[in-house]
Amino acid sequence: MARPPIRIYTRSWCEDSQAAKEFLQKLHLTFEEIDIEQEPEAARFVERVNQGKRRTPTLDVGGRTFACSPFDEQKLRRELGLPE
Repeated sequence: MARPPIRIYTRSWCEDSQAAKEFLQKLHLTFEEIDIEQEPEAARFVERVNQGKRRTPTLDVGGRTFACSPFDEQKLRRELGLPE
């Protein structure tokens, strides 16, 4: 079964974003990174799905969005359907 595409909305200085990216890389999961400070439309998207807050990282996995801030490896594993 194919894994849905992963988009991760980040900010360059965000430690939680960095931790989430490292986690995805460690598991060899392909993802698209979008820096909300470089993409105004992405910032508006993050605010819309997080009740007006710019929470990073925010992930979009096959159209389902969730924030992982603060970074929580167990939560990210659950949200991605990975074994804990």
